[in-house]
Amino acid sequence: QVQLVESGGGLVQAGGSLRLSCTASGGTFNNKIMGWFRQAPGKEREFVAAIGTRPINTIYRDSVKGRFTISRDNAKNTVHLQMASLEPDDSAVYYCAADVNYLGNTYYTGYKYWGQGTQVTVSS
Repeated sequence: QVQLVESGGGLVQAGGSLRLSCTASGGTFNNKIMGWFRQAPGKEREFVAAIGTRPINTIYRDSVKGRFTISRDNAKNTVHLQMASLEPDDSAVYYCAADVNYLGNTYYTGYKYWGQGTQVTVSS
């Protein structure tokens, strides 16, 4: 059983930056695709970014391309989401997810393990 714990959320002004981290325990980390999702009040959980077992392989939702960067440190069982040029529409609870069948599967139902989420609020 894999446990995921997110950290790094908070309140930031529009145009600012935040770095989210997710640490995994209880299973093998480096053979799992990792993803970040977010959910705003009244909206469905949506895909943000994912990274393959090889860190060079990454995908992003269109609205965050060029602003967000996903990375992983297999030695520390950690995945990061560096967020820059934040916008009020980026406000949501951000969730770390692990273990999906292939990188291009961006549906949240495809991921097996989830963290509890961390709140990101961007003020205008």
